[in-house]
Order: sequence, then structure tokens, then C-alpha cells
Amino acid sequence: METQAPKRTAAFFDLDKTIIARSSALAFSRSFYHGGLINRRSVLKSAYAQFVFLVGGADHDQMERMREYLSALCRGWDVQQVREIVAETLHDMIDPIIYDEAASLIEEHHAAGRDVVIVSSSGAEVVEPIGDMLGADRVVATRMVVEDGRYSGAIDFYAYGPNKAAAVKELARTEGYDLTSCYAYSDSITDLPMLLEVGHPYAVNPDRGLRREATGRGWPVLVFSRPVALRQRVPSLSVPSRPVLAATAIGAGATAAGFVWYLAKKRR
Repeated sequence: METQAPKRTAAFFDLDKTIIARSSALAFSRSFYHGGLINRRSVLKSAYAQFVFLVGGADHDQMERMREYLSALCRGWDVQQVREIVAETLHDMIDPIIYDEAASLIEEHHAAGRDVVIVSSSGAEVVEPIGDMLGADRVVATRMVVEDGRYSGAIDFYAYGPNKAAAVKELARTEGYDLTSCYAYSDSITDLPMLLEVGHPYAVNPDRGLRREATGRGWPVLVFSRPVALRQRVPSLSVPSRPVLAATAIGAGATAAGFVWYLAKKRR
């Protein structure tokens, strides 16, 4: 009698505030400013959006507004230039804000023979290099429409909400994953459809909506609080040059300005 081979399994990770401590889509605003893609006002607006995201998360309406803002912002950008900027500044922008707990979980899932899949609403040009840096096996991300090498401003696939769940189901079909034995991690109530697809859902640093769902469904709630430079965990990683020190200073100032703007707005 033939024995059936065990089905494959995977761990699906949201990216922002689950693996990294910030919004990946907004983290590169200072680098895009340095590269001439956006102006100082856009940097300030991104810093403010980042502050709001960190303090309160983002509900459906806020995510839709962020999608519309980023789509309009990147219209006309040269795709190759974006990829080059991300490649040059990836370790400066993302490496220091990776949660140590998330990196350990990724290692544990790989050690157990599971694939690691990052599922993020940020753009593929940002998420794919982060996935490579983290050793992810696959990436699901938002894909923009490209015409003549430039973003048209339209979105081909928005990796958000129910679309994330659909992508997970499609991967399970093509890769042979047994979803009842798979894991998923997210911080946001907007990822509830994805969490419901797997047998082992986890809420990580959850917003109020997801915390309420996790408590009601008896799901584990994890708290990630230790950002660590990945190069400290994996010494073999090469240390890239740092061509964006000036941009980093600009970004720090923009974040402070965004915070002051927020407080002034609250007072008014």
C-alpha cells in the first residue's frame, strides 16, 4: 500500500508592523526625495502618514486613501530608477526596523520545512527586495500598471483585504499547501480574510479590531517590540555603501515636522 507524501505547508506574513516596525511603502520616502522623485512637501506628508500609521494603525478608509495618494504620487516614475533606489538604500531603510521576534519566527518555520510567504499591500518593487533580504520563498505584493517603463498610476493587483486571501488560496492550489496546517501572521483587521484561510492564525501587535477578533476566536496574540538590524543576526550579510546619509537627515527632520504638524492640527 502506497503512503501519501505529506502535504506542503507555509507561513504567511503581513509585512508592515508584523515583520518590520513601520510602513514599507512610506519608509523609502526620504530615499525617493534624494533621488528626485518627490518634493519636500511629499516627504512631510509621508512622514505625517507614517506617524498616524504607527500610532493608530490604518482602517479600510485610511488604506484606501493611502492607496489613492501613493498611486497619484508615483504616476510617471521610472520603474528602473525606483528599483535602483530601493536596492541602494534597502539596508539603510529596512534592516534596522526588522522585528527580532519576526526574524526568529521566519527561521523557525524554515527549520520546520515550511515555506515563508510575505503578503503585503506595498508595491512589488519594494516588497520583493525585502523578501529576498529576509530569505522569503515567495512574495505577494501590489503590482502597478507599467507603460513604457513608467508607472501609469493604475493598479493591476491590489494585495489588500480579500485579495490577500484569494492570493493565499491560489498559492495553496499551485504549490500544494495544506491551508489547515498553514500559519498566518498580521497586525491588521483588514487581513482577517487571510487569517481565516489558515489553520493557525496569529495576531501580531494587533489593532483594536483584530485584537477583538483574536480574543473572541481564541487566537494567539503576539507582541513584537525588538527591532534589530538583520546584519547583527546574520553577520555574513554584506554591508552596502551608505549613499543616503543626507537623505536620512532630511527624513528625520521630516518626521519631527510631521509630528509638530499633527500636534498643531489637534490644537486647532
